[in-house]
Amino acid sequence: MARASGNKPEVKAKKRRKSIVKYFREVVSELKKVTWPNRKELINSTVAAIVFIIIFAIVVGLIDLILGQLLKLIT
Repeated sequence: MARASGNKPEVKAKKRRKSIVKYFREVVSELKKVTWPNRKELINSTVAAIVFIIIFAIVVGLIDLILGQLLKLIT
């Protein structure tokens, strides 16, 4: 038995387009509500993150060095 619903794909496509448009409108609306940092806050946050990463890398490097030396003593 053949289906006589030739419009279903068109209806689904229209609903999909409407939902995509609605999604992007909501995204733009939410982005307008965001309090963006000013230049000074952005620079301070960036510097803090870079300093933290450098300190963390040094700590991990030291732990690696110490454990490497301990393994050399054991073997």
